[in-house]
Amino acid sequence: MRMDSKRREIITAIETQQKKFLEISDAIWGYAELGLEEFQSSKLLADTLETSGFHVDRDAAGMPTAFVATWCNGTGQPVIGLTAEYDALVAMSQKPGLSYQEALVPGAPGHACSHHTMGALQSLAAVSMSEFMLRHGLNGTLKVFGCPAEELGVSRPFLIRAGLFKDVDVVIDCHPDSMFKATFGKLGNALYSFLVTFHGKASHAGWTPWLGRSAADAVDLMHAATERMREHLPPTNRNHWINTYGGDAPNIVPDRATTWYYLRDQDENMEAAIQWVHDCAQGAALMTQTVHDIQVLAAVHQRFYNRGLAEVLFQNIQAVGKPQYTSAEEDYARALQKSAGYPVKGMDYPMEFIFAEEQPFKGSSSDVGDLTLVVPTALLSYPVWVPGGPAHHWTAVSAGTTSIAHKGTGAGAKVVALTIYDLLTDDSLLAKIKTEFSELTRRRPYTPFLLKEARPPFGFYAEAMEKVRRQWDGVLKKH
Repeated sequence: MRMDSKRREIITAIETQQKKFLEISDAIWGYAELGLEEFQSSKLLADTLETSGFHVDRDAAGMPTAFVATWCNGTGQPVIGLTAEYDALVAMSQKPGLSYQEALVPGAPGHACSHHTMGALQSLAAVSMSEFMLRHGLNGTLKVFGCPAEELGVSRPFLIRAGLFKDVDVVIDCHPDSMFKATFGKLGNALYSFLVTFHGKASHAGWTPWLGRSAADAVDLMHAATERMREHLPPTNRNHWINTYGGDAPNIVPDRATTWYYLRDQDENMEAAIQWVHDCAQGAALMTQTVHDIQVLAAVHQRFYNRGLAEVLFQNIQAVGKPQYTSAEEDYARALQKSAGYPVKGMDYPMEFIFAEEQPFKGSSSDVGDLTLVVPTALLSYPVWVPGGPAHHWTAVSAGTTSIAHKGTGAGAKVVALTIYDLLTDDSLLAKIKTEFSELTRRRPYTPFLLKEARPPFGFYAEAMEKVRRQWDGVLKKH
């Protein structure tokens, strides 16, 4: 794509302003807040956008850490949405910039999916483009959506339910990666995340065990049942669990036990799989003479990214190009790769245009899935991890505040800004994108998996975050 004077002006604007936003990224890395507890992270982003002239609606859809920041010029059309996440992952703390694993605060959360970069990237692109639009009299509206608790799969279905995307023409989604790419097509799995709590009767396990009814036994039997489902489910199914509570001492029959399940599969398989798992819980309760209740944490569709929008993103990836890396950055990458057991190749990675359905199957999930069925959406992946490193790994946390992550975040902001410019100045692009989206919605009309009575799991991580905050204030000051 030709870099004319206006495109070069946009690139210069990003480069001029990025220092401030990269500092914001680093600050959110330090907060490392879990889902629905991102009070400092969301406030920092919302305050920054508000100071930059955006109107900010906080507590979006009743979620205290969600927000929508809006800036409008002229007719206000088209409306372009930018999504940002900022939640960290449990027990992924890591000291920054090290080529070996060492926790910053043992047991604390860490940004092992690099969500700390997303809000900074989207805000940098949005602020730079709002100033550009004002200078050049371009009509349009920019909306930055602060989306908490993506790792829990929570926020987007509730934001959609509240009608916050009803006037949006197109959404640019982004996510950190170890390469530079744009993705379209059907990606990943749907997700049903839920807690099952069994309630039995406590008793002395040695003296009068016959008076007790073990809730922990019910959990074990439920696991036995769901493990035997696996043989009879499609190969796309992913079914995993952890126990969050199973009693306090072995000499007391546990009267309460809880297990947390992630059930994943293709959209069309989910209803039957969900019912089967519920039957397993009911059967376990019957066998142990306990009772049970189910709390649904999240229920989201798989993703259906728009090709027309992805094409524009990839053209701008090619225009921006890969960041240039120093010898010190290359040395750090090789040391990290060697330590983690990855192929040692330094900062060598591709720029790619990805049709997800032609790639090896990935069973991951995101609440962005619901959004892709409501608004035409495409995914920009930008290079902030060392090549070879996966998400949800200590290596991502280590790289998160390095110059490698900073360069990738800045490059991603340039791609988003240039794509906004293309959408504002070429009506044929939006027409093409919307035609493709109309065909998708004809084949797959949106019906949420989330039940109408469902509410966000507020306070799910409150105790864990409170414990961590007491530990790490002094530690963070040293780093």
